[in-house]
Amino acid sequence: MPHKFNAARRDKIPKQKYRVTNWPEYNESLRQRGDLTVWISEDALALWSAPRRTTRGGQPHYSDLAIELCLTLGLVFKQALRQTQGLMRSIAKLLGVEIMVPHFTTISRRGNGLRLPPKAVPQSAIPVHLVVDSTGLKVFGEGEWLEKKHKTKRKRRSWRKLHLGLDLVSGEIVCSDLTTDDVGDPTALPDLLDQVDGPVDLFLADGAYDGEPTSDLLAARFGPMIEVTIPPPKNAILSANAAHNPTARDCHIADIAIHGRMAWQKATGYNQRSRGETLMGRWKAVIGPKIKARNFGSQKTEAKIGVRVLNRMTGLGHPNFERTA
Repeated sequence: MPHKFNAARRDKIPKQKYRVTNWPEYNESLRQRGDLTVWISEDALALWSAPRRTTRGGQPHYSDLAIELCLTLGLVFKQALRQTQGLMRSIAKLLGVEIMVPHFTTISRRGNGLRLPPKAVPQSAIPVHLVVDSTGLKVFGEGEWLEKKHKTKRKRRSWRKLHLGLDLVSGEIVCSDLTTDDVGDPTALPDLLDQVDGPVDLFLADGAYDGEPTSDLLAARFGPMIEVTIPPPKNAILSANAAHNPTARDCHIADIAIHGRMAWQKATGYNQRSRGETLMGRWKAVIGPKIKARNFGSQKTEAKIGVRVLNRMTGLGHPNFERTA
């Protein structure tokens, strides 16, 4: 990784083999992902009704926590809003809880701009090792079937860009953002870093983040001692003061010129960035490659809930690997 630097001899490189060392615990965590008691707590049912409003306006029937719970169940079990309403009604009936289930139109309306309560994160002395990456998510619209069936020219497909920041130490997503497709990765980086609580010792990202704005931003936020590992492009040149005061980027360019790009990846630990790409694949396998909501505010809420779902699954348990070959 990246494959393009080894494309000519990729078939001659033996594939690494790993085995899972904690199969019983990992199997149990996979079972718990479908357990309703994991996603529905007694506190959520106790806080189902909205608190009494003290200002002018209509009185809401359901709390933000109730709407969040319904959206979470729909995301976990891949249900549309109507089916989510039916699922929640059946759960309330089975539990014997006397609660009103919100209508699917209420869930849709309240999901637009829903403010999720901040998650209590225990203070840890271990600095964050941050890996940042982005991927595209499809938005509901005309597809290939319409073009093939009716011989019509489809409109330009719109999509959203999902930005995620993974902590290599804890394995959790520590920052996230959903933007339109015209927002570049370096442009979305400041909002991501605002969500990180605590120090950051290591920052890994692909070549899209290469440049002085990213380096200056990281140094201003986390101090000049932060280790930034971003691969420079093939045609990168040294800075004007590289001979007397080389930057980290100058050192990377010199190391690649002397030892080669693959050796540089091993020496700097850049190969760990593949865990960020694995996170994107995990999102599309567990949450899905599409955004179900129609408007942008609801789409951002859906992305935030998806982050909480993946972090909850990670907290249930994850596999431990050891290399065998």
